[in-house]
Amino acid sequence: MDRVSRRLPFTKMHGAGNDFVVLDGLQNELPPVQPLAERLLDRNFGIGGDQLLVVRDSHTADFRMEIFNPDGSQVEMCANGIRAFYQYLRDRGHTAADEIGVETLSGVVRPRWAGEGRVTVDMGRPVIAPAKIPTTLASGDGPVIDVPLVVDGWDGQTPIVSSVSMGNPHVVVPVDDLDTTPVERLGRLIENHPAFPNRVNVEFITPVGRSRIRQRTWERGTGETLACGSGACAVAVVSMLRGVVDRRVEIELRGGVLDITWEDDEAHVMMTGPAEEVFRGEFPLPED
Repeated sequence: MDRVSRRLPFTKMHGAGNDFVVLDGLQNELPPVQPLAERLLDRNFGIGGDQLLVVRDSHTADFRMEIFNPDGSQVEMCANGIRAFYQYLRDRGHTAADEIGVETLSGVVRPRWAGEGRVTVDMGRPVIAPAKIPTTLASGDGPVIDVPLVVDGWDGQTPIVSSVSMGNPHVVVPVDDLDTTPVERLGRLIENHPAFPNRVNVEFITPVGRSRIRQRTWERGTGETLACGSGACAVAVVSMLRGVVDRRVEIELRGGVLDITWEDDEAHVMMTGPAEEVFRGEFPLPED
């Protein structure tokens, strides 16, 4: 049996069911975290989670958030994650500010307090230029709306999709029956489609009137998750550009509901949703 040399403190958080393992690089000296991501996030042999969030100092904002997938890949932004990140910072006394700036790979994002257990995030303006999403589905300035996507293995069908970036790339796929859609099979196919050079998060949706949309998410490098905040924002933006919903919409995810507002095409997208701690613990690190 390996002799345990030390124990790694962690906190388990979630936002609308999208769950995270948080490591605090301000309070603790951390080992290299990227090689640990797969082990920590394993639901059978580790703590379990959709992503690993790491709290760091920042030279450009109040704090820096690093994000890793279960496959070890590092990603630009996670909207549910940043709500959980901000809630963690308040719970631990790292900040008492009602609004802070958080450095991410996609830029500085600003979460703010929205009442007990709820956080609003200014997600900035959506990126609609195809080259910046990035996708080869279209050229020019965009937007990429209602474009056929030929997918091998889609039972002879050609889905009509739309794409946008909310700091990370998303493709939105309307489906007739969300509950029976084979999200795992189709999500994996689209995530790795050559039209998306950096891979892509896949949002399967069914509108429910002009103020509500049901959504299931396949996250690149992770698989199906109960929620995706940036994906919900992408769904709202695409649906507003398509004219099928109003400028404020509720996105119903498998783990909860997010409130998304985009007042006009030049405005920032605002997302409000829950964030809370699940439990705390220590993970044993065997001696090298």
